[in-house]
Amino acid sequence: MTRAARAARAFTIIEMLIALAISATLLTATLAAFDASWRAYKHTTEAASTHVVSRIVTHRVLSLIRTGTEFGPYPEDVLDAAQNPLTSSFMEFVADADRAAGLDRITRIERRNVQGSTNEFELWYVLLDAATEPPSVIEERPLIVGVREAMFILEYDVGPRLRRATLDLTIVPNDVEDLRTGAVGAETPAIRLVASAVPRQLE
Repeated sequence: MTRAARAARAFTIIEMLIALAISATLLTATLAAFDASWRAYKHTTEAASTHVVSRIVTHRVLSLIRTGTEFGPYPEDVLDAAQNPLTSSFMEFVADADRAAGLDRITRIERRNVQGSTNEFELWYVLLDAATEPPSVIEERPLIVGVREAMFILEYDVGPRLRRATLDLTIVPNDVEDLRTGAVGAETPAIRLVASAVPRQLE
């Protein structure tokens, strides 16, 4: 076989460049599809995880409200429609279990600013000893992080006697921080939970 015949059967440099361009295009498209799938997966897992945790916390807070007594804060004038219902960033009450055990303790659920941030909050559980003045902290811990807004809407009757408590939470889904994609404009939509409870008042 002559040298010319062998050369005719090999790839030319133009053919090699075309093949490389096609391969690069396919790899780029594959990488873009993988990146989109990864972001969608992260958004889904973040939203699902945060939603489950938030619902559990909300259910627990509502249970505490239903069995609580002596709620606060309360308006100066319950007959004033401008003050009642009252919207607050926290609420306090005496737990029925504490009262039954003869413990002078106050449960407080409050929104706290994240240090160094003006628009990011956390929802905290605080247990206070009402026997001291001012009440001292017995226990405190965060319940939910990534809170965008947390409001307690407290509707009172004459007494003042709490008629209904509504918890309004807006939470930005979050998961393990080091697994975030960090892509601009790829933030998972916030979750909003609104729930109400009516306390079982003691006669």
